[in-house]
Amino acid sequence: MKSDIDFYNEILDELTWDSHVPDARIAISVCNGVATLTGQLDTYAEKLAVKSAAENVLGLHTLILDISVDPPKIHQRSDTEIAAAIEHLLSWSTPVSRKKLRIAVNDGWIFLAGELDWDFERRAVEKLIHPLKGVVGITNNISLRPHVIPQSISNRIKETLVRQVSQNAQDIDIHVDGSIITLRGRVQSIAEKNAMEGTTWSAPGVSKVNSQITIGL
Repeated sequence: MKSDIDFYNEILDELTWDSHVPDARIAISVCNGVATLTGQLDTYAEKLAVKSAAENVLGLHTLILDISVDPPKIHQRSDTEIAAAIEHLLSWSTPVSRKKLRIAVNDGWIFLAGELDWDFERRAVEKLIHPLKGVVGITNNISLRPHVIPQSISNRIKETLVRQVSQNAQDIDIHVDGSIITLRGRVQSIAEKNAMEGTTWSAPGVSKVNSQITIGL
């Protein structure tokens, strides 16, 4: 069983290892296995990099990000400029139809709504926006249109999880209810949990993933 000091040191190592994470900009505290990261960063992309790095630590079951994004003057953009940049990016993007989306910008925070067919489209929208200057956060409320799910979907999801994520997926219980998939089981890290949820979202016909996966060594 890892101690809070172990978690602290391993999170620090992950943040130091990842070249996308700014040096000495994040404070780490761990209490009873709950890690809280605090600080202020220049870009939303840096915040995501911090989150991704910390989630790699094995056994860490709860991560709290108390990190604000305050773009320096060189990165500051008005809401109108940010909205125009998003429109431009979407006009050049093949995975997503702009007509299916509703986008609002408020003080650099992006609000996404609408209905798409696949989760990869929803994720593609966010991926386009992440690195934009002036963006401080994203709320993604894009829903997915239900599709007919193949009868063998649970077996196909299990096979894909084992192939793409981890052999631990053999022990994950997969329940199908219409277009809703429920995952139950235990994994070793937040990153592994996220990977299993993301892979399940990619299955054909899925409109919702109800994750009841827990984390522990």
